[in-house]
Amino acid sequence: MTGMPTWEGFMLPVLRVLEDGKVRHWREFQPLVADEANLDADQRNERLSSGDLKFENRIGWAVSFLNNVGALERPKRGHYRITEAGRELITLFPNGAKERDIKALGEDPTSPIRVYQSTAKKTKVKEETPTSEVSTMTPLEQVQTGIDRINEEVAVELLVRLQGKEPGFFEQAVVDLLLAMGYGGTNGTGNVTQLSNDGGIDGVIDQDILGLNRVYIQAKRYAPGNNVGRPDLQAFVGALSGKADSGVFITTSNFSDGARTYAENVPIRIILIDGDRLTNLMIRYGVGVQVRKTFKAVEIDEDFFA
Repeated sequence: MTGMPTWEGFMLPVLRVLEDGKVRHWREFQPLVADEANLDADQRNERLSSGDLKFENRIGWAVSFLNNVGALERPKRGHYRITEAGRELITLFPNGAKERDIKALGEDPTSPIRVYQSTAKKTKVKEETPTSEVSTMTPLEQVQTGIDRINEEVAVELLVRLQGKEPGFFEQAVVDLLLAMGYGGTNGTGNVTQLSNDGGIDGVIDQDILGLNRVYIQAKRYAPGNNVGRPDLQAFVGALSGKADSGVFITTSNFSDGARTYAENVPIRIILIDGDRLTNLMIRYGVGVQVRKTFKAVEIDEDFFA
């Protein structure tokens, strides 16, 4: 029995199974991918300590990465279809590709492969870490590294989902987030303002029953690269004039240098939350995500043996 493919080794089988262009649910194509990878009965039944099938877990990672770089698309929940970028990967790497090979393609502006969407600084540090150093990690460090990577993948998916929804959905999502963070206080409430004639304010959170203390929100659902500029912040500050001395500006993209400089020097305090920080907060406070697995790390109970 040959060893089971790594998650990278499952990328080409996934693309080959979906090469016919049909939309398939992940539960439908996972067995087909196992066939394409020539998994034997033992490999199909091998499980992780969590009880999940190992081959399905690895296929899931492959699908997540391919979707991230644009080789797959998801027309609806749980369903996937190959893209032209995915077909190009089959041509370029008929014997299989590594994660780094595909990421390198994304750096080429003429390639249909998208730049891998992740926290660039974190990813760079990880890639520069020699593989041999992984073996020096404690078990808990290895678990935390895995959780960090899962969170990075989920963060990317959160941005894609938010950008694919209508503006009203995004505005409600950021109100829900601030309430989850505790800005509504014990008895406070939060609401999205009317979609028209909101005066540059998209949401309001009352931090007490009477609404004496309020948090005003501006939310911009911008695509990556379409950064929030100084004029957007100036309009928000103008809308706050006479209402409050602070506000929160949230975007799925980023802020220009001019916008950040303006926010630092304007008399009204403006908190800026870009796409990276937004998704990190959503994961931390459980907005738009749910716990999939819970793992317990145990240690000796010294009181028991006292």
